[in-house]
Amino acid sequence: MTVTLPTIAILGTGSMGGAILAGLLNPNVVVEGGVRVTNRSAEKAAALQSETVTSLATNVDPDANRVAVTGARIVLIGVKPAMVPDLLREVADSLEPGAIVVSVAAGVTIETMESLVPGAVLRAMPNTPSVVGKGVTGLAAGTRSSDDDLAVVRALFETVGDVLVIPESQIDALGTISGSGPAYVYFLIERLTRTAVNLGFTEEQAATMVNGTFIGATALLEASESTPTELRVKVTSPKGTTERAVAELDAADLTGLFDRATAAALARSAELAKGA
Repeated sequence: MTVTLPTIAILGTGSMGGAILAGLLNPNVVVEGGVRVTNRSAEKAAALQSETVTSLATNVDPDANRVAVTGARIVLIGVKPAMVPDLLREVADSLEPGAIVVSVAAGVTIETMESLVPGAVLRAMPNTPSVVGKGVTGLAAGTRSSDDDLAVVRALFETVGDVLVIPESQIDALGTISGSGPAYVYFLIERLTRTAVNLGFTEEQAATMVNGTFIGATALLEASESTPTELRVKVTSPKGTTERAVAELDAADLTGLFDRATAAALARSAELAKGA
């Protein structure tokens, strides 16, 4: 099914802005009026230029961000959190009437953004699997955004995966799970790979085993109607080796560990909101 979206500007096409851009370049997505993107360097801007993407470098053209938002219905803010307020001040007067500003920056509140731009504002929290169309995005509406605004922004993020519409009060918490979650998975893969090497396997053999196991397990979860608990139980034979291993993991209180990790991430999000 073809998805049609209005003109989009992405200000700051780093890892997350680039992930969203990748979704917009899907053959099944049509962006009427095209996509405009900005970066600091001319080299990166040149790499993103195409028939459907107008790519501008702020180091070359100081007005690049203002040029990009002219005529854009959706303006995606992809810069680092500390840079968001100044960027919004820069482009505020160039935004089209009815333009929707969407930030993917952690910790920058809707209240802050609404104080800097005249129209609709939303907050989004996508994650890096959006690059391969397997993302999860939390989306929170602002006080001035309409149902239509929310719908068109939701359609944008659905080009790169699943979307959860939630209150802003939950957006930072979501970020500690789906936003930071890929790093947790990679961290587990790193550690299990090290254990495999310690058991005498080569780095290549360990990578094949561990990477393949994680990829296969998540693919099975996606394809199955079973819950993760049900799938784990199927692997965990009574009085078997996996049961013994899972008992060790359970004794380490992984739930408590993840509680502490997400609490630390939430605390850092609060610091970012204060500009720390």
